Amino acid sequence: MALLGGSSLEGARRCPILLRSRLPGWITGARRGSLVTVLPTDEATARAAPLRVGPLDVWPPVVLAPMAGVTDAAFRRVCRRFGGGLHVSEMVNARGLVEGGTRSWELAAFDPDETPRSIQLYGTDPATVGAAVARLVGEGRVDHVDLNVGCPARKVTRHGGGAGLAARPRLLAALVAAAVRAAGPVPVTVKMRLGLDAERLTYLEAGRVAEDQGAAGVALHARTAEQHYAGAADWAAIGRLKTEVRTIPVLGNGDVWTAADALRMIAETGCDGVVVGRACLGRPWLFGELDAAFAGRPIPAPPPLGLVVDTVAEHAGLLVQRLGEARGLRDLRKHLGWYLAGYPVGGDARRALMGATSLAGLRRLLDGLDRTVLAPPGSERLPRGRQDGPHRVVLPEGWLDPLADGPPPAGSERAVSGG
Repeated sequence: MALLGGSSLEGARRCPILLRSRLPGWITGARRGSLVTVLPTDEATARAAPLRVGPLDVWPPVVLAPMAGVTDAAFRRVCRRFGGGLHVSEMVNARGLVEGGTRSWELAAFDPDETPRSIQLYGTDPATVGAAVARLVGEGRVDHVDLNVGCPARKVTRHGGGAGLAARPRLLAALVAAAVRAAGPVPVTVKMRLGLDAERLTYLEAGRVAEDQGAAGVALHARTAEQHYAGAADWAAIGRLKTEVRTIPVLGNGDVWTAADALRMIAETGCDGVVVGRACLGRPWLFGELDAAFAGRPIPAPPPLGLVVDTVAEHAGLLVQRLGEARGLRDLRKHLGWYLAGYPVGGDARRALMGATSLAGLRRLLDGLDRTVLAPPGSERLPRGRQDGPHRVVLPEGWLDPLADGPPPAGSERAVSGG
């Protein structure tokens, strides 16, 4: 199933989907001249191609990272409006789906027109993960399944999940194989980290395991679980993984804050695509910038506050529609801080927006902001999302004993969530 295709403007003209321009409105408005040019001869642009994930062709070769509490259906819709790629759901607990948990199925919901429907699953029991995938695929709910083998959160690793899984390669192999068998024609990918810490790196073996068991791709967040979100991502490791995993795509994740960073990561590592996470928090127009960069078009400058205001209003409306007014506005608060990062809005205005108790009231407050205000240069690299780390990795007792590389311990699949 080809969803998006083409690696140039000529390719875009051949693809009807790309003819429906998703470029943010400010590109053709008063600030049309405020562009940062990406030369078509840029190495990464020149050789960029659609990301092939099983039967899916994804253009541009960009993936929205699954982020707990963030990449819900509302946020994914806002991101899709600005640009293409593969937009992955929040992490969903496999056992919760198998047992019919209301919250798990709420997280697994997609908009009727969302395509491809991409879901990330967490689990440590191959049978449970296989059953969850079988149900999702059998009911026609998904087009792509990603397995979480990288979450560093203590509440996940202490049960052997997330980044802890890669420390047990035989268990990881059984889990990937079960998911692939259950998925049939639906592609299964694996997202991982470098390893537990600098002394216990697992990514090369985990990548080979995923490839051998039929995964359609692997993504590497180039930090260890111990690092969490601190320190610099090791892009050289992405290049090393690419040399080990040769038959399926390798995607890079970590420190891609701008479209130029995405091009540079591909040029430096040879990876097949990029995964963006914290960089798009409060900046969903990053996907429009990525569209432009990979097509060799000029990249728009950061938008004026007017586009931010309109996007916040849209996002708020989607959350309220899905969750109800009170819950939707509460959920919006974390996004508000990210949306306004760098803009000189003022503390009083920020507090009033955070305290809005109705959608109408929020929109009145947004209307009172100066739409012409610009963020200072470099604001796209302001800290967004989690910055914590390093933290000691907590694992089940005996988890690293090579003789224990088998079924997970009892209670390892409690309904938890992590990023």
